Amino acid sequence: MKRHEEISKLNETKEWDVIVIGGGASGLGTALDAASRGYKTILVEAVDFAKGTSSRSTKLVHGGVRYLEQGNISLVREALKERGLMAQNAGHLVKNQSFVIPNYNWWGGYFYTLGLTIYDMLAGKLSLGKSQYISKKETIELLPTIERKGLVSGVIYQDGQFDDSRLAINIAQTAVEKGACLLNYTKVVGLLKDSGNQVTGVQVKNQETGEFFELKGKAVINATGVFTNSIMKLNDTIYKKYIVPSQGIHLVFDKSFLPSDHALMIPKTSDGRVLFAVPWHDKIVVGTTDTLIKSHSLEPIALEKEIDFVLETAQRFLAKKPTRADVLSVFAGLRPLAAPEKEGKSTKEVSRSHKIIVSETGLITITGGKWTTYRKIAEDIIDKAITVHHLPKKDCKTENISIHGNIKTSTVDRKNHLYIYGTDIPKILELQNQQPELKEKLHPNYDYTLAEVVWAIRHEMARTIDDVLSRRVRLLFLDAHAAIAASEKVAELLAKELGYDDAWIKIQTKEFKTIANGFLLPEFRSN
Repeated sequence: MKRHEEISKLNETKEWDVIVIGGGASGLGTALDAASRGYKTILVEAVDFAKGTSSRSTKLVHGGVRYLEQGNISLVREALKERGLMAQNAGHLVKNQSFVIPNYNWWGGYFYTLGLTIYDMLAGKLSLGKSQYISKKETIELLPTIERKGLVSGVIYQDGQFDDSRLAINIAQTAVEKGACLLNYTKVVGLLKDSGNQVTGVQVKNQETGEFFELKGKAVINATGVFTNSIMKLNDTIYKKYIVPSQGIHLVFDKSFLPSDHALMIPKTSDGRVLFAVPWHDKIVVGTTDTLIKSHSLEPIALEKEIDFVLETAQRFLAKKPTRADVLSVFAGLRPLAAPEKEGKSTKEVSRSHKIIVSETGLITITGGKWTTYRKIAEDIIDKAITVHHLPKKDCKTENISIHGNIKTSTVDRKNHLYIYGTDIPKILELQNQQPELKEKLHPNYDYTLAEVVWAIRHEMARTIDDVLSRRVRLLFLDAHAAIAASEKVAELLAKELGYDDAWIKIQTKEFKTIANGFLLPEFRSN
């Protein structure tokens, strides 16, 4: 997947069948679905693939225990089916994760065991394992640092876990392999319309060169997540709010706060939300929140009240109490929730189901949805595009398409940090053998090497330090100070591979430090 090769494809196609705006989970899934059906497909992303919400999730592939409690059985059943398909099609990135719910009253164990037994039944043959009631002693054995005071029992259940931005990159690679054209750093600045006010394509700007060009297409899909309203402003004459952004944050701690392969699930926090503490890349990710935000941003910042809420809740349930000084990284993401019909609904009540809107202009927009159901969302979008734009009817193929890098989950060696590359592992090792200097670590405390940076630049379309350290190698999400320390090494490799000078290195490093400071609590930010 090389950007110059993708740009060269622009001259080969006069009219596309499907133009996708947005390179997050829904957009990438849609490009893969369309290309695999044989449609001429192009996707344009204003920044980098999965730059927004799709790299900032809780890293769970799940049916949604909370949605079950809300009685949304159809969403849970659909998500559980998709969870099974993700494990089958991207086994290198999706794993079976066990979760423990600690109970501090006598009825909790029975209540959650019953609910989770229904959850397992809804998964059918794609179930990851049976939920069961466990004693206080067993709960402590599984979660050694759980708060013991008042603990009565526990419930253990199985769900999925994954690496979100790595999956996004692999879906992008798969779409390219199926014939799609994918471009990051290519921003839609206008919609092309005919005399009948029908959308016939998009005007885009190459963010790296400043060059403008037009793409003609039969079906234009708006999959821009929290930026949906911005594209709709280009489309509508009357402004209407289509999505409401809700912010969720996560704090990342050292593994010593929960030294276990099991995750902690707190079903009822002080404000009625669910909180997870999940092992991920040898760290613990704790979250999330659900805060209505008035404005959206490419780099959302965690609010003090959100940080306090996550910390206080973690302190209540963990015997080793995390403090602000223990936060290695904090990341915030915005959920693009479908705007409710009635004002005043709280964010946790707004449906997580996806919604497809067809405008009078023929523009197709997707709102809502979640990572787990990305494939089904894409299928629904392309089915809608076939109907609305009279594309030749072709059946969806993605249920059985193996995602780039896929290997069987049972054969994945997760102790080797390269496991996220799946079938590409030998190629990265070969790079290191050809150029032994690429075996050098990015940071003394982490196993990531310069070879992974070169791989990301040459084969995964990484263009900036942020692309590399946020979404190809996940260092910024795991340890923001370590990412800042590694940034100059990455900038030098980028400059060497992409042909930039020292002035570019300086600008890049400065820009990355600004981004990385947003992943640190205010008192620990660097100058």
